[in-house]
Amino acid sequence: MKEILVNIGIILSLVLTSIVIPTSNAGSISGENLDPLVDVKVTFHLLEIRSLEKNDDHVHAREYIDRYSPPDFYVKVWINDKLRTSKVWWNTAYIYHPNWSVTVDVPDDIDVVNIKIQLWDWNFGLDKICDISGDYSNIQSMDENKRLDDYDVELYYSIRYGVWWGDDYTSDDPLGKDPSGYGRLNGCDDGSIYQHDRDCEMWFKITQTDFDGDGIPYWAEVNVLHTNPMVNDSYLDSDGDGIPTYWEYIWGHRAWYNWRDGTYQHYWVYNASSPENFSAMDPDNDGLDNIEEYLTSQWFSDPFRKDLFIELDHMADSPKGEKSDLPLESKEILRTVFDRRNIVYHLDDGCMGGGEVIPFDNSSTMQELRSYYWNYFLHGDPNNWRRGVFHYGLVVYHAADYPGFVFWNGVNNYLDSYQISSKDMNEKARLPLFKKVIVFASAYMHECGHTLGIFHSNTPGCDDQNGKAPWQPDYWKWIPYKSVMNYGYIYRMVDYSDGSRGKNDFNDWERIDLTFFQRELW
Repeated sequence: MKEILVNIGIILSLVLTSIVIPTSNAGSISGENLDPLVDVKVTFHLLEIRSLEKNDDHVHAREYIDRYSPPDFYVKVWINDKLRTSKVWWNTAYIYHPNWSVTVDVPDDIDVVNIKIQLWDWNFGLDKICDISGDYSNIQSMDENKRLDDYDVELYYSIRYGVWWGDDYTSDDPLGKDPSGYGRLNGCDDGSIYQHDRDCEMWFKITQTDFDGDGIPYWAEVNVLHTNPMVNDSYLDSDGDGIPTYWEYIWGHRAWYNWRDGTYQHYWVYNASSPENFSAMDPDNDGLDNIEEYLTSQWFSDPFRKDLFIELDHMADSPKGEKSDLPLESKEILRTVFDRRNIVYHLDDGCMGGGEVIPFDNSSTMQELRSYYWNYFLHGDPNNWRRGVFHYGLVVYHAADYPGFVFWNGVNNYLDSYQISSKDMNEKARLPLFKKVIVFASAYMHECGHTLGIFHSNTPGCDDQNGKAPWQPDYWKWIPYKSVMNYGYIYRMVDYSDGSRGKNDFNDWERIDLTFFQRELW
């Protein structure tokens, strides 16, 4: 289904525009050594696996891959029909840096390599296949014996070009866009976000042996880019437009299948030899222009799929040892909720150069909050490149007036900053039927929602002071609006509403504005 949509979208693009020039190649080229410098081997690298499941009531964070315990993941990969199976990662829903890859020696004179991927959950006597595919037929049945093909991810990797397509590809065309992005698979792409069908996400990359190690194969360097295949050109920016040739080459590539002659057509929407105004390009409308997408590419940003970057700075422990930080499970819940919607959630808690620890203060004033922004986020530089790329979300011990709020940063006219107070969150978590990881994640998501443009002024059920409790006049009015932005639900769930509940509901996910935090408000 994806491949058909890609073909339609690309054909329309070729008809309606003149900015791309296709280059054709046959799927198999007999007698031509595609890389005379090396023996070609293809490697599949597994980068991450994450469960995207949780219980219906949104109160318990336990994953639903296995009903009573975390999943036991393992991966099957076929490269040219040669099967390799990973080890089992026992009892974990989130696998980072798995250090597992598959390498297969492939013919040097055949361009297209077939790759198939499956994700499984080990169970005693009955393993279960997990959903990492966007195939819409997945939601019709979970009968593994009859519908295994629906859960396969099938790719075609080119030895000549060093790129892949199929069930995962690069595209900015609305008719054939891969919503989960390149090098990322998402089982929720079939529309099964709130169904328990073992949805997961997987991050991966595919490479081949390359003499100069720049990630661009010999054939493409000689015939497409006209660069030296014996010199590492990974950081070459020959056109001086601020983005290296490698990034332009990989993200600019498009492929489609020509049914008439049985060949794949390849073309590039970015020209690595001619400067382009990448600072004016934001094809996925996530607020990050292509220069910023390049700067954040080390953290798996994608110029054609929405990314949300947040710097989390937190206060040091109190003298009594009380922590002012998001619990680890709260961070995973937040990432899951956004990732399921293909707004990939990047929380910098120290892993991306941020994540500063602020000296303990018993009560932070508004002036102090603004000083944290200046000293720990901007580091005294009003032109720090992270402003306008990262939102700024603090966790302090206590702040006056409210347990959480957005605040003017005091430097410019943008609303990109918010805080929650751990003292207040812990007090909420001690109440009956509340759970700490949900309380923290819910409050953090609520305040972040304001930096995404959701307010009482455009969403009446948001922040209604008369809708907090069942005995207040507006509580029952806003029951359909099941969102953390609704005071009637905050601290008890972690999600925005999708607008599916009729009158007095609002579709937060549809109306999120990822560029709001960059917009001057006065």
